Amino acid sequence: MVTTARGRPSRHAPSEKTPPARTARDLLETLPPTPGFRAEVIDGNLIVSPVGTPEHSWSATLLSYALQPIVMERKWRAHVGGVNVCIDGPRDSLIPDFVLAPADCPRRGTLELRSSGLIMVTEIVSPGSARIDRDDKPRIYAAGGVPIMLIVGPIATPPAVTVLSDPGEGGYRAVTRVQLGKPLRIPSPVDFDLDTSIFL
Repeated sequence: MVTTARGRPSRHAPSEKTPPARTARDLLETLPPTPGFRAEVIDGNLIVSPVGTPEHSWSATLLSYALQPIVMERKWRAHVGGVNVCIDGPRDSLIPDFVLAPADCPRRGTLELRSSGLIMVTEIVSPGSARIDRDDKPRIYAAGGVPIMLIVGPIATPPAVTVLSDPGEGGYRAVTRVQLGKPLRIPSPVDFDLDTSIFL
């Protein structure tokens, strides 16, 4: 069995002729290694973008540290980058900067967590991802049934953190935004007061 760069088993041996990719999802599953880049399927389009800076990754790590007490108490799983999320329905494949999920979160195959089983996703906005993180992904995550989305916006003016909840067909119906450094209540099912000064 052949394994693709994304760790997915390929159905074809090297000597077999691989059928051409018909969709962005098909192409994603046959991509060669792309070091330094992340590949996502967003609204049926394959988007390849550079991975974040070390500061970007550190912000996701700091969030993981802040949430560690409730993660351990509730036996959840916290994933910092690199975890693929399959959006229920269109099967878009996104890679949030941070994912909070129950230990028994349903999967698509062995490598992707299903969006409807998640607790929270977080995107940390960078100049190259601003439009997708702020406009496209909230709509996609909401349609996929993700209860909470957190957007950390260090490049906003002023820098801010936004929590979105109550997902519906058109997006999230509840939005709370605070300036970076102020406390932010993350609603149920997380129920946590986040000190956003960790991102300063």
